[in-house]
Amino acid sequence: MFNDIGPLELVTLVVLAVLVFGPDKLPKMIQDVTRTIRKIREFSESAKHDIRSELGPEFKDFEFEDLNPKTFIRKQLDNDELGIKEIRNGFDLKKEMAEVADAVHGRETDSSSSSSSSSSGSSSGTVDMTKKPEKPRDERPPYDADAT
Repeated sequence: MFNDIGPLELVTLVVLAVLVFGPDKLPKMIQDVTRTIRKIREFSESAKHDIRSELGPEFKDFEFEDLNPKTFIRKQLDNDELGIKEIRNGFDLKKEMAEVADAVHGRETDSSSSSSSSSSGSSSGTVDMTKKPEKPRDERPPYDADAT
């Protein structure tokens, strides 16, 4: 909860608390705050227990942390039934990007040269990704009266 508070900020908060509440009232204030936090935690735990008992035995594995959308999605994606791990492991992004860059620049890669030699030289299955010449900028698009 307070992971980003450094030692200097903590010392500043303690000195400020001593100045505001005084050294004789500060221990009583700390006890009151900890008692209140303890009661809130007990209340939330009893509410969780009541909800679980009302849901019944079919929801015995229900976790309230799963109501957080990020946690729910992460848990569902880690589920091995979907086969997401095999898809994730089989997809090599660096290799795919290198093949696309080579195709754009007109270079042959090892996998594309072996696949093109096995396809008996037919280039009908390949896509031409070379840069097309641009249209001159002075050329205006045709006027469409219905579009205005």
